[in-house]
Amino acid sequence: MGLDDKIKNAAQDLAGKAKEAVGTVTNDDDKVAEGKKDQAAASVKQAGEDVKDVFKR
Repeated sequence: MGLDDKIKNAAQDLAGKAKEAVGTVTNDDDKVAEGKKDQAAASVKQAGEDVKDVFKR
């Protein structure tokens, strides 16, 4: 897995956490859901990259 992919996934996860936090503070359920969706997408991408790494060995 490339370092740039790790950074992109971490950034997406962090952005999702920030959106979720803002949504929680402002009582915006849509923003909370969007943040959770971004975090889930980052996790799926990370899992895919981990699978690629296993087969490269």
